[in-house]
Amino acid sequence: MRRLAASGAAGAAGAAAAPAADSTDCAQGRSPRPRRLIDLCALWDTGVSSPAAGWKRASGIARRRLNEAETLSSVQEAQLERLEAARPGRLGSGERGPVLRMARQPPPPSVHAAILLCLLSLSGAIEIPMDPSIQNELSQPPTITKQSVKDHIVDPRDNILIECEAKGNPAPSFHWTRNSRFFNIAKDPRVSMRRKSGTLVIDFRSGGRPEEYEGEYQCFARNKFGTALSNRIRLQVSKSPLWPKENLDPVVVQEGAPLTLQCNPPPGLPSPVIFWMSSSMEPITQDKRVSQGHNGDLYFSNVMLQDMQTDYSCNARFHFTHTIQQKNAFTLKVLTNNPYNDSSLRNHPDMYSARGVAERTPSFMYPQGTASSQMVLRGMDLLLECIASGVPTPDIAWYKKGGDLPSDKAKFENFNKALRITNVSEEDSGEYFCLASNKMGSIRHTISVRVKAAPYWLDEPKNLILAPGEDGRLVCRANGNPKPTVQWMVNGEPLQSAPPNPNREVAGDTIIFRDTQISSRAVYQCNTSNEHGYLLANAFVSVLDVPPRMLSPRNQLIRVILYNRTRLDCPFFGSPIPTLRWFKNGQGSNLDGGNYHVYENGSLEIKMIRKEDQGIYTCVATNILGKAENQVRLEVKDPTRIYRMPEDQVAKRGTTVQLECRVKHDPSLKLTVSWLKDDEPLYIGNRMKKEDDSLTIFGVAERDQGSYTCVASTELDQDLAKAYLTVLADQATPTNRLAALPKGRPDRPRDLELTDLAERSVRLTWIPGDDNNSPITDYVVQFEEDQFQPGVWHDHSKFPGSVNSAILQLSPYVNYQFRVIAINEVGSSHPSLPSERYRTSGAPPESNPADVKGEGTRKNNMEITWTPMNATSAFGPNLRYIVKWRRRETRETWNNATVWGSRYVVGQTPVYVPYEIRVQAENDFGKGPEPDTVIGYSGEDLPSAPRRFRVRQPNLETINLEWDHPEHPNGILIGYTLKYVAFNGTKLGKQIVENFSPNQTKFTMQRADPVSRYRFTLSARTQVGSGEAVTEESPAPPNEAYTNNQADIATQGWFIGLMCAIALLVLILLIVCFIKRSRGGKYPVREKKDVPLGPEDPKEEDGSFDYSDEDNKPLQGSQTSLDGTIKQQESDDSLVDYGEGGEGQFNEDGSFIGQYTVKKDKEETEGNESSEATSPVNAIYSLA
Repeated sequence: MRRLAASGAAGAAGAAAAPAADSTDCAQGRSPRPRRLIDLCALWDTGVSSPAAGWKRASGIARRRLNEAETLSSVQEAQLERLEAARPGRLGSGERGPVLRMARQPPPPSVHAAILLCLLSLSGAIEIPMDPSIQNELSQPPTITKQSVKDHIVDPRDNILIECEAKGNPAPSFHWTRNSRFFNIAKDPRVSMRRKSGTLVIDFRSGGRPEEYEGEYQCFARNKFGTALSNRIRLQVSKSPLWPKENLDPVVVQEGAPLTLQCNPPPGLPSPVIFWMSSSMEPITQDKRVSQGHNGDLYFSNVMLQDMQTDYSCNARFHFTHTIQQKNAFTLKVLTNNPYNDSSLRNHPDMYSARGVAERTPSFMYPQGTASSQMVLRGMDLLLECIASGVPTPDIAWYKKGGDLPSDKAKFENFNKALRITNVSEEDSGEYFCLASNKMGSIRHTISVRVKAAPYWLDEPKNLILAPGEDGRLVCRANGNPKPTVQWMVNGEPLQSAPPNPNREVAGDTIIFRDTQISSRAVYQCNTSNEHGYLLANAFVSVLDVPPRMLSPRNQLIRVILYNRTRLDCPFFGSPIPTLRWFKNGQGSNLDGGNYHVYENGSLEIKMIRKEDQGIYTCVATNILGKAENQVRLEVKDPTRIYRMPEDQVAKRGTTVQLECRVKHDPSLKLTVSWLKDDEPLYIGNRMKKEDDSLTIFGVAERDQGSYTCVASTELDQDLAKAYLTVLADQATPTNRLAALPKGRPDRPRDLELTDLAERSVRLTWIPGDDNNSPITDYVVQFEEDQFQPGVWHDHSKFPGSVNSAILQLSPYVNYQFRVIAINEVGSSHPSLPSERYRTSGAPPESNPADVKGEGTRKNNMEITWTPMNATSAFGPNLRYIVKWRRRETRETWNNATVWGSRYVVGQTPVYVPYEIRVQAENDFGKGPEPDTVIGYSGEDLPSAPRRFRVRQPNLETINLEWDHPEHPNGILIGYTLKYVAFNGTKLGKQIVENFSPNQTKFTMQRADPVSRYRFTLSARTQVGSGEAVTEESPAPPNEAYTNNQADIATQGWFIGLMCAIALLVLILLIVCFIKRSRGGKYPVREKKDVPLGPEDPKEEDGSFDYSDEDNKPLQGSQTSLDGTIKQQESDDSLVDYGEGGEGQFNEDGSFIGQYTVKKDKEETEGNESSEATSPVNAIYSLA
């Protein structure tokens, strides 16, 4: 047999278990504000604002009446000031009375955080309850509930309706303006107003033209407490003008050329829907070559011969008249070089060449040029369009500069020729471009998109209901582009022209009311507008003085099952907002805390019902005008339990089987027992008999095999138990009945009891459930506590299956509740019902939080985190953590902070600096042990550039790279990124990216070719990203270096200057040599030369001699002949030579000196010209 989990339905109002107190789900019956005592979510319509959202408001007068004059401690005052400063709608000191009452008992930090969160989310909502008795008694200014749209387009064939409905007490009256002037309805017999409504009806059954009533209308709803306004409604009559008649000549176009057929539909209101068809009403097939643009024109990227097989007619469908108008059809005449229209060529991969059509690069048909701009309003759809011509037909692709297209909002239309972005926002502005490409080339068009915005609400003003003497405010905040202006009106008139009100103060987009009185009631309008539109909102200020009133039936009866959770509701109303208290049996203190929890809407939750909780509960609502009370009677019923469950059975076919199901239940509740077979309702036939405590099956057959479930239920709860019936054939007689019985999971233990209660231990005893033919091997004891994780069960300990009582070791200050799970080889039982609770006494923590870490989330901070301690290690109330930190290896004093969460952020830290961190637990009983010190680091930043980046090229095939780590890592290096690209002159190759580990500082690259050079860019990476990069280039190849050096040296300034200097020096040397040469010849030497002349020395009569350089003398290294004589130089004289072939002439004295001298000079000159001129050195000497 198997015991199923019993489901306990509490029934009636107490049936639903109340959710956790921190929830803000209005659907679960509570408002999102602490200690608010009216069910704002369940009882009030939306659209109404409370001036002091989240706080029980009271004016200075009310505060004095409630004697809330107690003083605060300095700490409490500081907490109060911080909370008030955090409120979005901070008012005056008139609200502090209730706040003081809350501050007298400082809540734990978690409550402070919850209050702060609630304050930020509040804009309050008090609306008159829907109770007719209250609705009819309380006065209320008008509120517009229904109106026509701002741009109201009507069908000229129907009567015109302009809607305007409002509510208020007393019921409002209505009047209209047309074009900002009073519209006298009584003077126009066609115009009437619906009864109890402001809706205008303009009837044309008796004639008239709807166009006469076009204009701007505005509705005014008025009662004695104020006037509410509708939007300005622009009324326009739908128009569907006829297409102008025109005769269209055939369109002649060359095959392959682009073509645009213009539609130019008549201007309708609203704009018509355009589509193209043939004159025979056949739709025009569209594809990426032929398609319709957004403007209605039909575009041919290139015309083909088959395009003239039909004509083309533009059609316009008008919405209101439901008519279609057709333009005269265009006829195409296609000029072609190949008149044979072979349909098989349509899908030919080279269709255009096969037809002799020249291929062309793309060009844009729409829009024109290379750039355009477009403006779109926020919230609208952005439609960008690019239609291109070309042969073959171009493909269109879309991109956004500097980012990606918004994938969640962007979609492509019209064969990728249009890009639509829905619900445009400001981040969608920027530059988009479409790329049209075919195999001949590509072009692109850039569209600059600007997103503007009509006004939209940031904080729409809400209705304000106050008590006399209270403060409040109306806030009207809107945004737009350009920034909208705000104009306040009261009862439809500009606020500047309204009568002065000393209790009202206007501060831009906010109106502040102080010490409001009954006379302050009015309807305020906020109109915010810019060039793209406007927003108009009504918000009334109503001042009510109402004593508390109960809204639920009196003396309700709530019945609930023992140990369940229930909630007692007490909705109420009053102004000022009443405070609510609960009492039991008309005596005792206010119920709140422990097993009770009072929600802000007034509901009282009892977390676990016990017998002693039965009784009469009274809720009392009180304000300065009186009090009201209601009573709820709570009855606690015993749970329904199956104490004798059906057992699994094995029966032979044809025998009788009885399944028992004995139930214990509360005698005041009606019990119903039913059976299921295989989880479906069991049909009780002739072979079955159902009794109160059993089910009998006669003549068992194979079809009776299956699972049988007994369901015992009352109107409040139910219990289930299941058994399995196995039917055997006649010959199948089991030898061992237990072996044949199916095994199942054990039944859950029951009747848990706590005894031997001590500070740190307790004895738990239980009664085992049925083992279902498989012995119980283990028991698992679980516990639940209601402070840190209420409703969550944790494993406490495990015991052998042979015991049913154990001593449990407990932690201080935990409100324990236990349950037991039985385990056998089949599986685990359902958990037992929980035991009663037992709370241990408190103590200081005996441990500190684990997993303490310090890591930077930004470059100038360090976030300290830890695993928060659970309920069994808190040991006391108000568990908190003392966080200490200081820079490592310094003698700084410890910084500290007290934290209630599990993280703390240290700000203004240097980049990646080690810190010593300690986190110590503390509760109201004392501090935990001294914590261990852990090392954390502040945030990382981008690293500096790698040092000494070197590029070497040992050969033409490889390049070696080496580098050193950055001087300032600014964190933990996670690697290096190398980007390199080959280049040859101005040509660049594809960039390649390599990522290296942080320990790698070398890289060898194999060159792809020996000619190109490479440019390398290297940067280091931390968790933040890549840091500063360093760039180097590879050396040039040898041949390229030589060529480059030749070209480079010839154009260098230093080389040109050097060549000029060398030329100048050579010129100077030539001049010096020439001067020296010109000073040569005969010199007197008698006075200078002491050695007597030899007989061989040539001498003239005047004592002079011929001077010549030693260079003209025979050299010391002259060659010697074989006979030892010196070989004569060509310069040696010969009488034969000077005698001109032996015919020399002599002077009168027989000498031939003169002839010799002339001959000698002549031959020297000829000799120099013939032999020495070939040498630059000789040339210089000859000049000298």
